Amino acid sequence: MSTPANPAPAQLLHRALSVLTQMAPAAIELGEVFAAAGHELALVGGPVRDAFLGRGSADLDFATSASPDETQQLLARWGDAHWDIGKEFGTIGARRFARGAGDDAADVVVEVTTYRTDEYDPASRKPVVAFGDSLDGDLSRRDLTVNAMAVRLPDLTFVDPFGGLTDLAAKVLRTPIAPERSFDDDPLRMLRVARFAAQLGFDVEPATRAAIVDMAPRLDIVSAERVQAELTKLLCAPSPRAGLQVLVETGLADQMLPELPALRLEIDEHHRHKDVYEHSLIVLDQAIAQETGPDGAVPAPDLVLRLAALLHDIGKPPTRRFEPGGGVSFHHHEVVGAKMVAKRLRALKFEKQVVKDVARLVELHLRFHGYGDGAWTDSAVRRYVTDAGPLLERLHRLTRADCTTRNRRKAKRLADAYTDLEQRIAALREQEEIDSIRPDLDGTQIMEILGIGAGPDVGAAYKHLLALRMEHGPLGTERATAELTAWWEARQA
Repeated sequence: MSTPANPAPAQLLHRALSVLTQMAPAAIELGEVFAAAGHELALVGGPVRDAFLGRGSADLDFATSASPDETQQLLARWGDAHWDIGKEFGTIGARRFARGAGDDAADVVVEVTTYRTDEYDPASRKPVVAFGDSLDGDLSRRDLTVNAMAVRLPDLTFVDPFGGLTDLAAKVLRTPIAPERSFDDDPLRMLRVARFAAQLGFDVEPATRAAIVDMAPRLDIVSAERVQAELTKLLCAPSPRAGLQVLVETGLADQMLPELPALRLEIDEHHRHKDVYEHSLIVLDQAIAQETGPDGAVPAPDLVLRLAALLHDIGKPPTRRFEPGGGVSFHHHEVVGAKMVAKRLRALKFEKQVVKDVARLVELHLRFHGYGDGAWTDSAVRRYVTDAGPLLERLHRLTRADCTTRNRRKAKRLADAYTDLEQRIAALREQEEIDSIRPDLDGTQIMEILGIGAGPDVGAAYKHLLALRMEHGPLGTERATAELTAWWEARQA
């Protein structure tokens, strides 16, 4: 089967014209407001790129020759609300409430930035903001040519000084100026290249890729928060694999997520994959395929599931052991990996709950593999559900995604076993409210039965009754009371 040719620039222009026409009324009107005041205004960046890709946007970015103070005055007249949080960088925002009727009507949000020609301190990625006097100069400071296109308003004149349309048609990522200079000015742009590879599915132009390889250590001056933000956008993109491969192959991952490239050195213990790195990418792909729509159990894109799928085996390198006879083992790599994941995600400033959830999924990802060896008791199923807690649906998907064997018979056996486990969970859930397992007696009842006050003994009794509940299912108040009394008498002996 032949591969479809990339769209020609003329086709993209036709597509963009259709999208821009739909979003044009508000944009053209804003352009007329600025023009009447003697200022230039142009739609720039992502909205222009997306128009060529056939996508509209309610959030519009503009560049202007007007000063921030002048922009603020004009937007105050045009919009229903405006803000100046980014004024020191030349950016003023505004919102115009939906003018139409029906479900298709939407607010229009704009950000207008004065032309800039920033200067950078080599030891920092924070620019010394300098306002410029031309649109071309402003576009030259953008990260990629596909993001350095503009449409002048109100006349809708297309501006493309760096060949962004040609690169968009060729599906290539390239910097508008020499990549060495671009990345030296702002090393975060290297991560943005990887992120757009994931979001757009484009290839990185060779000179741009070579510059990233040479300059990857410059990423050290970028804050962990900014790195994490780009990694999050990459992982939530339609094709994270493409962006992750850019990170690993250029050396960027060595600077920010070294556990990932380390997996390339490890041979999977089942010898089913070229390496654990490739296995992890496959697991990520398969986990993404199991995400649901917005009303499902795991709506896409799910950052926690994707992080867990990508990093579930990072405990293998430090636990690898060569066994007699040529085998390789990775004993307890899930426990080691969970600790490694938590440490790395904390260093990248992920939210505490994200860190906790991803680490827990990594710790639990092998728990199922004892199920197929012999029937689990109801107690074991209850513990599986209780230990997973609110992560159960994600654990279902991670466990299924972790099966990457090419042996169809074995894959079917594993899938059938997990289906059986899910059915047992559903049955127990219906019978016992398994998602909220608690002892048959609460703390107040324990104190009344034993005649004791609050303290460590109540906690110990609660844990004992919870263990019985997990092992035997619901006991009922009478049996639970008898078990509690017997436990207390034995404890006092």
